[in-house]
Amino acid sequence: MANQGVYSAGIRLKRILSGSVALATVLAAGATWAQEQDATRLAPVIVEGAGGATSAATGPVDGYVAKETTTGSKTDTPLSQIPQSVSVIGREEIDDRGAINKVDEILRYTPGVTTQPFGVDADTDWFYIRGFDATQTGVFLDGLNLFSYGFGGFQIDPFMLERVEVLKGPASVLYGGSSPGGIVNMVSKRPTGETSAYVETGINSNANGFAGFDVNGILNEGVNYRITGKVSGGENYTDFSNDLRGFIMPQVTIERDDATSLTVYGLLQGLDQRHTGGSFLPYIGTVEPASFGKIDRKAFFGEPDIDTGTYVQQMLGYEFKHEFDNGWTFSQNLRYGHLYKHEDGPYTYGYYDPDAVFPDPSYVNAPVTPDNLLYRLGFEHTSKVDTFAVDNRVEGEFDTGALNHTMLIGLDYKYYRLDQEQASSAATPISATDPIYGVPQPPNAVYINQVTTQQQLGVYAQDQIRFGDGWIVTLNGRYDYVDTKTENGPTFWDPAQNSTFDYNESALSGRAGLAYEFANGVTPYVSASTFFNPIVAVTLTGNTKPEEGDQFEAGVKYEPTFLDGVLTASVYQLTKQNVVVTDPLTMLSSQMGEVRSRGIELEGKFNLSESWKLIAGLEFIDLEITEDANTALIGNTPYLIPDKQATLWLDYTVQDGAFEGVSLGAGMRYRGESWADNENTAKVAAATVFDAGIRYEKNDWGAALNVSNVFDKEYVSGCGGILVCGYGDARTITFKLSKTW
Repeated sequence: MANQGVYSAGIRLKRILSGSVALATVLAAGATWAQEQDATRLAPVIVEGAGGATSAATGPVDGYVAKETTTGSKTDTPLSQIPQSVSVIGREEIDDRGAINKVDEILRYTPGVTTQPFGVDADTDWFYIRGFDATQTGVFLDGLNLFSYGFGGFQIDPFMLERVEVLKGPASVLYGGSSPGGIVNMVSKRPTGETSAYVETGINSNANGFAGFDVNGILNEGVNYRITGKVSGGENYTDFSNDLRGFIMPQVTIERDDATSLTVYGLLQGLDQRHTGGSFLPYIGTVEPASFGKIDRKAFFGEPDIDTGTYVQQMLGYEFKHEFDNGWTFSQNLRYGHLYKHEDGPYTYGYYDPDAVFPDPSYVNAPVTPDNLLYRLGFEHTSKVDTFAVDNRVEGEFDTGALNHTMLIGLDYKYYRLDQEQASSAATPISATDPIYGVPQPPNAVYINQVTTQQQLGVYAQDQIRFGDGWIVTLNGRYDYVDTKTENGPTFWDPAQNSTFDYNESALSGRAGLAYEFANGVTPYVSASTFFNPIVAVTLTGNTKPEEGDQFEAGVKYEPTFLDGVLTASVYQLTKQNVVVTDPLTMLSSQMGEVRSRGIELEGKFNLSESWKLIAGLEFIDLEITEDANTALIGNTPYLIPDKQATLWLDYTVQDGAFEGVSLGAGMRYRGESWADNENTAKVAAATVFDAGIRYEKNDWGAALNVSNVFDKEYVSGCGGILVCGYGDARTITFKLSKTW
């Protein structure tokens, strides 16, 4: 959906460049500090995990197969020893599949995750995990939450990432308020301690081009840097839609010995776009044909002279790690973020009925007028966000008799402030078959004028216990205190409004897991966990209650001794009370009561040989509304989420001969049926989409051609109600040329 301010693309990029100069000054100061530290020093320190120099759990993935992660435990832990399902997508897989533009593209092949449910949305990454929306509280960057509310969400460019990890099921025992379906943790590229440079440039079939660079270097002994940046822009698939975006991320890692590490980083990023305008279309005319057929996927239903979306975001943070003489390690991750977004332009919302008489709505699901007019809502918002997050952890290993413990104790704090103003109006209708632009639009009236602040303080502990010949017990406990304050200012509906709501919540959450690791690589596991997820939402009934519930999961993880691969099979039951459903058009929410999610997930990733790589995924999910104020919905399935998904990607590289360096990849994505409404009266059909790629590398040069949706399958990815349907991705061909030094 939307984005940012009232600045032109040129001004915006100038802000990025000027900001990078300021960041460089800060980082240079950090380097000077390192050079001066020859006197008093802390005891030696080693840097691993999520902070400082990378480890096997945060660094590059070997081919497609990751063996360690920090996301499921906040410690460097083998995937097989995490008592929940975890998926890891590394840089090589991201590049092979050609995921260039958005993070939700990266997770298209991950079972248990539904991405882009409303179609391609240029400035929002949509994630649903195990049937529940993770977009608001389930997105993390380097282990720190990127909380979002309304339109106040950050967006991360895939080019700055080393890997993307998905922890499926509740994670509040480690991270506090987070989506009970699971979390997406994006892991940034970090300085490597080597000298290297990489540049790439390319263009896609929509005439949208890009250029990026990634430079590693050594300032002096123990001081390494990395600067990553990218700019892209041009036309998009939908008529009239275009964008210009870019980012720069400088960082410095200081390691004067083997015991202490400090990484300081900054990020400046922005976007200036004209929206796609076709994300919210009626069921009749997309899933099912209307009297005129189907709405053109490329049609633009905004106003070219009005529609804008811009944002500017900045982040500044550090990751510190120190190992004491007794082997215990202290880590601190800290980040500040600021975001400014502005968006203006009308959206469609069903067909227009000129004969409707209040209180009947003027929007309906089927065309009424001879020219097939669509109803439109004028919309405009400005959102300003400030966030602060810090996570302090102490980790150590010790024995008690026959038990080996890896103990983690932590204290974290996060702050989120959103100053937002949203305005709307009944815009002029537009034809679904022959849109005409330029009709004067009525002014928008402010209906939300609000400052929302949420603070969360949590203390947590984890004990990973190993004993016997392969037994692993994982125990977690956490206590959270959350304070949420909402200040409402004057609106069109209440010009004198001046109210404040301040409420707090606290709760305990926990996890217990048991696994046994056989010598042949088979590790069965079971786990039970509870969660507490305080959220922020605009509802018609006042403050929302925290989401609460539990999950039971059992599975088997297999790392063959004769093959480089990981296979995970899991079955789960996840129950969530106080479920919040957000209308993507109005961002108003309602709480449905209770929803139960049951499912089976299978995922395999293999480096079959030096030439062959394979990923495969399969998911079956059964969602059911088990409690609701509307008793007619009980027993129904919530809309949007497909009942099954299957994926397969196979990649082959020629190792010798005349075609040495040539790689071929091909994949399939199957998305099952879903409901378009909670009443379960309208279904969205299943769809199968194919992707392919060909690459050539020689003498540090590379060329790649990737095609998503090879056969240009026209399909609807999902409907958030019968008036809110979105077409899935159309065929896109992307060519990339790269050089490594």
